[in-house]
Amino acid sequence: MMNADEQESGWRGSREGWLEAAYSALIEGGVDAVKIMPLASRLRLSRTSFYWFFKDRPGLLAALRERWAERTTGPLVEATLAYAESETEAMLNIVGCFLSDAFDSRLEFAVRSWALQDSEVMADLHRADAERLEALGRLLARWGHAPLDADVRARTVYLVQIGYISMQAQETVATRLERIPHYVEIYTGRRPPENEMARFLAQVDAGQA
Repeated sequence: MMNADEQESGWRGSREGWLEAAYSALIEGGVDAVKIMPLASRLRLSRTSFYWFFKDRPGLLAALRERWAERTTGPLVEATLAYAESETEAMLNIVGCFLSDAFDSRLEFAVRSWALQDSEVMADLHRADAERLEALGRLLARWGHAPLDADVRARTVYLVQIGYISMQAQETVATRLERIPHYVEIYTGRRPPENEMARFLAQVDAGQA
């Protein structure tokens, strides 16, 4: 027999619905905002509905950590493997990943904040940093950079982009796009030619349409 709360809500929602609500709460208020009762209120569901999809709050937090990996490390590693006819085009693929919705920068910021109070999340973060840096280093090595040079350039790429996220840097899209050829030159030692920048800008425009 359904209790009063379940009768009022009339349904249990879905695992994705609970996870999406938890994601929004994490983005808006940090990990302390990810609690079952507030999420139930947000979804207009009973508290007991939660347990059809997750064992407990730690289970929900683990799912959020999985989503973070899928929406940050996954796309970045894929971008390092994307087709490119030149090193500068390969680097534009990386910049484009960070600039687009492919890399969830809001979730990255939230998880980095979360890691400051959770050693397990911090360990996840360190592993992700290492995986991302390794992927960037392999990309640069494929284009002929010696191991140490590839490592330093990879760190330059990565730390600049994570710096943008961690500092919540505010700049117009036009300003950032204007700086991209200069960043690419710093990262690779070469300025992207006009035709590559034209393709890149067209992709950015298409993504924002």
